[in-house]
Amino acid sequence: MMSRRHLMIGAALACAGTQARAQGQYPDRPLRAIVGYPPGGGVDIVARLMAEAMRARLGQPVIVENRPGASAMIGAQAVAKAPPDGYTILFAAAGEVAVNPSLYSDRITYDASKELAPVALCGTVPCVVVVPSSLPIRTPADLIAYARARKGGLSFSSSGIGNPQHLAGELMNHMAGTDVLHVPYRGSAPAVTDVASGRVTMSFSSLGAALPLIESGKIRAVAVTSRERMPQLPDVAPLRDAPGMENYELINWFGLFAPSGMPAAAMDRLAGAADAALADPALVAKLAEQGIIPRRLAPEAFRAFVREETGKFATIIRDARITPEG
Repeated sequence: MMSRRHLMIGAALACAGTQARAQGQYPDRPLRAIVGYPPGGGVDIVARLMAEAMRARLGQPVIVENRPGASAMIGAQAVAKAPPDGYTILFAAAGEVAVNPSLYSDRITYDASKELAPVALCGTVPCVVVVPSSLPIRTPADLIAYARARKGGLSFSSSGIGNPQHLAGELMNHMAGTDVLHVPYRGSAPAVTDVASGRVTMSFSSLGAALPLIESGKIRAVAVTSRERMPQLPDVAPLRDAPGMENYELINWFGLFAPSGMPAAAMDRLAGAADAALADPALVAKLAEQGIIPRRLAPEAFRAFVREETGKFATIIRDARITPEG
């Protein structure tokens, strides 16, 4: 006859076995992927493409849920405060993870560095610098020389205060010693349209918003803000090619995050599914159509990337004295 002690040990072993099997079966129900922006934007597009690709690899649906508002902080907070079981995840841009902690330091209600675990980098999104076709600017060197010669007399547009497009322009001002005035717009489309009309001198824009006007000849792409040329604009040089700008780089990026404290087995499974999705040439092609350059990083490397980017954005915001009001 088994003693009480043997029965307790047997029960504990059975429980441990059940937990191990449960962890090994992750996921056993649909995942909810939060996006802090309205449908149709860059993060939403990435989330839906990734969700479909990951579904086949996880064996469960990944359901995208849009929770826009408060510069994407509503959606990010929902995931930061969610149970760390791997069933609530976040597709985010640089803003809500790496910019907002500095820009909205007195308003933010989650700690991105402690409450959001980086899972996978999905892709980088350089800005393209565009000017009216009538201006005598064709290269990064031309752009910087033109701005230096007209200090205080030029303007640049972006899709809003504190986003990577705005910060890209402010980093140019800091490194080149220029004084181009920032003019914020509600979205990239009106920001580049006003370049074509001459209301602003230049814009730091997403490729998707600028490309139709570039192709129509109404505006000219003169630089990109990444270290390398963009595959979609092979003839446009990086801004870092201009004299004195050798260390210039500023990009937006999209990534997958989960609540901190997720079990290691679930993290590995989720990261593996994202990595496999990004290795699919069909998905890579769809991302490229949106001006997104896929870049695969394992969770630890992605964590280091986010930490470095957060520091870079914080420095620009401080040096340019950027506030939520401008």
